[in-house]
Amino acid sequence: MGNSPGTGSAPQAGKSDLNTLGDGLASRNLLRTCPLCEAVCGLEITVDPDDHVTSVRGDKADPFSKGFLCPKGASFGSLDEDPDRVTEPMIRDRATDTWRAASWNEAFDLIAERFPRVVAEHGKQSAAAYLGNPNAHTVAGALYVPVLLRALSTKNIFSASTADQMPKQVASGLMFGDPLTVPVPDLDRTDYLLMLGANPLESNGSLCTAPDFPGRLKALQRRGGRFVVVDPRVTRTAKLADEHLFIRPGSDAYLLFGIVHTLFAEELTDIAVDVAGLDELRTAAAAFSPDSVAVRTGVPAATVIRLAREIAAAPTAAVYARIGTCTAEFGTITQWLVDAINALTGNLDSPGGAMFATAAAGGIARSRPFRLGRWTSRVRELPEAMGELPVATLADEILTPGEGQIRAVVTVAGNPVLSAPSGARLDAAFAQLDFMVSVDRYLNETTRHADVLLPPPRPVQSPHYDFALLQFAVHNYARYSRPLVPLGDRPSESAVLVRLAAAVSGMPHAGVDGVDPITGVDELIMAGTLQKAGMADRRAELAGVDTTEQRLDMMLRLGPYGEWNGGTLNLQVLLDNPHGIDLGPLRPKLPGALRTASKRVELAPQPLLDDVARMRARLADIAPDVVLIGRRQLRSNNSWMHNIGQLVSGSNRCTLHINPADVARLGLGEHAVVKSAAGTLTVPLEPTETIMPGVVSLPHGWGHTDSTQTVARAHAGVNANVLTDDSVVDVPSGNAIFNGVPVTLNPA
Repeated sequence: MGNSPGTGSAPQAGKSDLNTLGDGLASRNLLRTCPLCEAVCGLEITVDPDDHVTSVRGDKADPFSKGFLCPKGASFGSLDEDPDRVTEPMIRDRATDTWRAASWNEAFDLIAERFPRVVAEHGKQSAAAYLGNPNAHTVAGALYVPVLLRALSTKNIFSASTADQMPKQVASGLMFGDPLTVPVPDLDRTDYLLMLGANPLESNGSLCTAPDFPGRLKALQRRGGRFVVVDPRVTRTAKLADEHLFIRPGSDAYLLFGIVHTLFAEELTDIAVDVAGLDELRTAAAAFSPDSVAVRTGVPAATVIRLAREIAAAPTAAVYARIGTCTAEFGTITQWLVDAINALTGNLDSPGGAMFATAAAGGIARSRPFRLGRWTSRVRELPEAMGELPVATLADEILTPGEGQIRAVVTVAGNPVLSAPSGARLDAAFAQLDFMVSVDRYLNETTRHADVLLPPPRPVQSPHYDFALLQFAVHNYARYSRPLVPLGDRPSESAVLVRLAAAVSGMPHAGVDGVDPITGVDELIMAGTLQKAGMADRRAELAGVDTTEQRLDMMLRLGPYGEWNGGTLNLQVLLDNPHGIDLGPLRPKLPGALRTASKRVELAPQPLLDDVARMRARLADIAPDVVLIGRRQLRSNNSWMHNIGQLVSGSNRCTLHINPADVARLGLGEHAVVKSAAGTLTVPLEPTETIMPGVVSLPHGWGHTDSTQTVARAHAGVNANVLTDDSVVDVPSGNAIFNGVPVTLNPA
């Protein structure tokens, strides 16, 4: 295949009438990628003459998703035109706590007046930003949120990453030198898959971009392969698996260390990449024999040994672990051991094993090795990772007086009052800010504290390219869609973020010398990138209807398949192939992708070895009587899809899953009072044999009691993060802990 787009490009038939903005005369079928989860499924959308979405189908001609569609994607039209969405800027009167509509200029003028004043009085570190996970699904989030963060010029950056995947990215950064160099299971070619703390039949996959994950797992089985699920619940994924193993929440790292111990003890290693730290890893694993970890995990020693032998003996194999293991006490160690096992068994960077995607628009490669903890938070001295601080300490930074206390906050597409630990404490913290701005489509539990609310346009009014998610794809692929519906007289989401960046930094938010802000920013970025790439004289070749498209064109041309890099890919090629382009299977990338100082895969990074002592000390701990874990739901993606009627019915209910034996043992009825170190909730029970005794499960993202979303309020549920404790984190990454939370249950 080389660097060309390859021979698997999607058919071009019918492209002339696709993704053309309407003329108001007829319905039309349009194409775009679904922005509602990480699976990047292709959609075929029918839009009527008045620009309303009337139907959504899976795009059968998409070479990656091949027509797959989940309930979230099917509800795209309802989400796009949710009647409760905010459609114009809103300003809050603090004296009366009431809202009024405002013009865009008035809203930005108020921000430009108030935000810089707070920073001028209290210093740059009095400002902060919080970014929610929808930013990973938008062009604006990828290209223009960084502009906003540079304008804020603060170290107080927080995001949903430290309530989710930061342990994986820290482990990858330490092992491979780049936190974006994340191995994914080569699902379409593997013979054996060990999956921990993941439920892709409901989540659609995470840090593993794989449309139709269920179909890919079934294909693995049809070709004679095997996959094993390790989870405290018999999830939908576990029911499909060849084998399911119960495990005590938070103990996955012990199980994986038991596997590593066995690989060394039985001389089952077969390393195919250049590694450093092999002896140090062997020494670290010595204390975690299968017998010793069996006590901590509940997985029998014989099973631990068998898993190690199966992985080593399989023709190809991959270990994959996700959010259930990231949001646990030893999350970063778990993610490290996942890829240590992949490396020890010869399955790292090898077809059918754990491999690295080659994104078409990945940007300029990192030149220096990843460093953890370049600065720390003011109050608790928690480490920085990837330029941000742990969200578990955001409330501390707002509530604790002193120099550097956060007094002004910008949130973009996030609802941390529901999604971050100790949600009630964070709610109180936001209430005492001097000034707050939110970019969001809803007035919700977090944005109700804002002074100004800036709504993005409808999803169909925005372009779509998956800058972030295609870095973790199980097959190389690219697809771009232009906006399906005109913006009218409102600004794009990208323009909102750029104007906001200007306003918070005291710059003219409407542009300078007749140049609109977004064009000015894009031209500077393109000039700098082209200069660094030695192609400053090629600016005129970049094509697109605006500078945003020209930036994408530049990234594609400079990318691994790009026409400026020996290939043929550019923006026009994607426009000519609106169903997407197949760029071929994953291919080996090491050692070229490594950014470690040693130019080797680091099997024993010192920050992780330092945390192993904490694990050893906990090896003989007596398990709490009952612990709480989270729960993925098929028709949900955190808190922002609960206002769609068809997505909050059936199994998408906020109930506490509990084993019937625990109901009887604790003398519980239909409801229970659940208490943790952080808070108390009264929750309806849903007894089920699918959860192991001693474990209860609440879904994430509910508790819509302070929202203007009518459907969400009618199905409010409870906020599980009242029970999670922001004082407890995964030590290396600072990630919040949502799984394995000790709780007590009493009759309601």
